[in-house]
Amino acid sequence: MPETRQSSALPAERTPQGAGWLLQGFHLRSHSHRDGQLVYAAAGAFATTTEYGTWIAPADRITWTPPGFKHSHRFYGRTDARILAVPADECGDLVEHPCVFAVSPLLREGVLALTGDRTRSADADRRLRAVVLDELGEVPEQSFHLPEPRDDRLRAVTDLLHADPGRNTTLAELGRAVGTSERTLSRLFQTNLGLSFHRWRTILRIHHALIRLTAGDSVTDTAITCGWSNPSTFIEAFTAVVGQTPGRYQAGLRDRGD
Repeated sequence: MPETRQSSALPAERTPQGAGWLLQGFHLRSHSHRDGQLVYAAAGAFATTTEYGTWIAPADRITWTPPGFKHSHRFYGRTDARILAVPADECGDLVEHPCVFAVSPLLREGVLALTGDRTRSADADRRLRAVVLDELGEVPEQSFHLPEPRDDRLRAVTDLLHADPGRNTTLAELGRAVGTSERTLSRLFQTNLGLSFHRWRTILRIHHALIRLTAGDSVTDTAITCGWSNPSTFIEAFTAVVGQTPGRYQAGLRDRGD
């Protein structure tokens, strides 16, 4: 992934830390911190967006934003948001780009403890945070990144798809709508985003599917709303990206809520 830390002159604000329930659609506008930031939804889901794109994080994933990166968050469903600050001098072993990681049981419990109500000494917090950071090195980075274009022609197309991810408009039809040829748009998807049109739209739809499944929509309703002609093709695409079926994903949400 090409992006690295954005600024050597990091902003003065320290990263907030703690826990809180956030309502559907709650939006934290673009901002940055001098520390790194881990955000985890113990329930619900959220998206982290930078100029390089969007990372979606359902309740079994955690997002990492390095120091100095401008980013925003949007929360979906009623979300138990956990925000953990990582001092800049402890970030050296972590990746230098925003990303999403799978959440192991140990990682989850460490984040919940650090963002809970219990008061610890600074040294105890540091030791527990070290466990969390060590665990991040053991869990896989997830391919939940949806890159966003900088080319105006391509952005006109992706804006149409964001507005209605379930639309089955062809690339040629989208090209006519924005005044650009299908061939040019196909090339722009590859050169600007490193993905084919089909792959980019699939990831967009998976992002929206995760949000709907987290909100409790059925697998069938989610499949149709997000643009698949039948549940079986949706299940296949979802499993290829997320690593589990939609039904298993929803079962995991219920287990964590018990």
